[in-house]
Amino acid sequence: MSPALEPASEAAPEAAPEGSLLLDDQLCFALYAASRAVTARYRPLLDELGLTYPQYLVMLVLWEQDSISVRDLGAALQLESSTLSPLLKRLEAGGLLHRERRPDDERSVAIRLTEAGAGLRDRAATVPLAIGDAMGLTPEQDALAKQLLRLITTNVIEN
Repeated sequence: MSPALEPASEAAPEAAPEGSLLLDDQLCFALYAASRAVTARYRPLLDELGLTYPQYLVMLVLWEQDSISVRDLGAALQLESSTLSPLLKRLEAGGLLHRERRPDDERSVAIRLTEAGAGLRDRAATVPLAIGDAMGLTPEQDALAKQLLRLITTNVIEN
């Protein structure tokens, strides 16, 4: 069992002393290191699909919801349109999606999967399983980790 997320009945890790400047006491470094490790683990899996990690996130949203506005996609991914636009251009150039102005609102751009983009979903189905295996968490630990990370995100954004 992963020592970082042991059940409460087992010895819990000691809290870092307040104001500690030791690297191992920094939650931000633990998040940074975990993010880099997970993203690196995704790389070979996504290379087989011809996607970068940010492009994969876009495709996840589109596989869930075939048509979405750029604004709603940005909100779902917590990305600014200046970051999102180049991703969408590359995915469109790769034939995975197309963008079109909405007839009812010329200011809004709708994004839709192409047949190739929709077909890529089947090939991508192994990615979450491989990442889950690499993380080695129980289903309970996985749910707890997501809950804690979402709480951190919400708290940091609101403060």
